[in-house]
Amino acid sequence: MIFLIAVVAYLIGSIPFAVVVSYAMGLADPRSYGSGNPGATNVLRTGNKKAAILTLIGDAFKGWLPVWVVTNYGTHFGLGAAALNSAIALSAIAVFLGHLYPVFFKFQGGKGMATAAGMLLAIHPVLGVATLLTWLIIAFFFRYSSLAALVAAVFAPFFQVLLFGPSRISLAVLAMSLLIIWRHRANISKLLAGKENRIGEKKRFLELFRGTRRGFSRRSIRRRGTRKRVV
Repeated sequence: MIFLIAVVAYLIGSIPFAVVVSYAMGLADPRSYGSGNPGATNVLRTGNKKAAILTLIGDAFKGWLPVWVVTNYGTHFGLGAAALNSAIALSAIAVFLGHLYPVFFKFQGGKGMATAAGMLLAIHPVLGVATLLTWLIIAFFFRYSSLAALVAAVFAPFFQVLLFGPSRISLAVLAMSLLIIWRHRANISKLLAGKENRIGEKKRFLELFRGTRRGFSRRSIRRRGTRKRVV
C-alpha cells in the first residue's frame, strides 16, 4: 500500500502545470526562456500574471493533494499510526520528486517551492503558513524569489521540529529542503555574482513568446528608420 501511495504521489507531482498553463494560454514553453525553470516565477517573466498565478496554484495543489489524502484517509486503508507517519513522509517526498524530476518530461522539472508549500500545508497548516511567511518576507524586502526560497527551505525543517518534534516527517521535510537548495545552486552563484533576476523583471526578448510575433516584427521595422520603404 505504501509503495502504491508513493507511485501515485510521484505521478501527480510529475504534472507540469507551468507547461500545461502556458500551452493552454498560447504562451511559449517556460523551459525555453528566462531561467528555463518550469515554475510560476519564470512564467511571470512573460508579463502574464494570470498564467503565473494559475501555475502557482496548480503546483501548490498537486503538492497538497496526495499528502492531505494520506493524512486524512490513510487509516481507512488499514494504515496504523506508525505506518501512517511513514506514508505521509513518503507521499510528501514522492510528490516533491515528481515535480523536480517528472517522468513525463525526461525528468527535467522545476525547483519545487510552490509544490513544497502545498506539501507543507497538507502536513500541517501552521507549518505551511510559517514557511510561506518566511518566503514572503524575504521576497518583499529583497525581490529575489530564489533567495526567498533558500531562506524558507532552511527554516522549514526547524519549524517542523519546533512545532511537532522529530519524526519521519521531519526527515522528509529536511530532505525536501536539501533538494530545494541543490536545485537552486545556479541561483546561488548568480546571487553571489549579483546577476540574479529580481521578481517581476522582464527581458526584451520575451516579447517573442507572447503571441505577438507580428507586432514585434512591425516595431523592429520601424526602428530601422527609413532605410527601407515597405510597399
